[in-house]
Amino acid sequence: MTGFLPDAVQQELAASLRQTRRRKAKRVVHVGDEAVPILEMSEDGFAVAFEDAPNLRGLIDIHEGARHLYQALIVASERDGDLMRYEFKRNTATSSTPPRDFADEVAAPVLLPPPD
Repeated sequence: MTGFLPDAVQQELAASLRQTRRRKAKRVVHVGDEAVPILEMSEDGFAVAFEDAPNLRGLIDIHEGARHLYQALIVASERDGDLMRYEFKRNTATSSTPPRDFADEVAAPVLLPPPD
């Protein structure tokens, strides 16, 4: 079907699809003051539009809206058409509470005594 469309129309359709994907992106990569929408994400890495961030590397933060999800160390993997793929070297989920350095004391009995 795309063989029948003129090149200008194909380019406009591709640009429209890229814009739609950017608007629908919920997760964002923060590198310094920059924020780049994540178009695809998996356990091993993520992909962004090549024109938005062709050379990301190092320590990044991943947010979903205002919520901080991950802090990761990344390396560029490959260019895949108009996407740039990055792989995680380290991906750590963030927590909203500070880590504790003590164990909870159990106040309740672990096992009730048998009835008499």
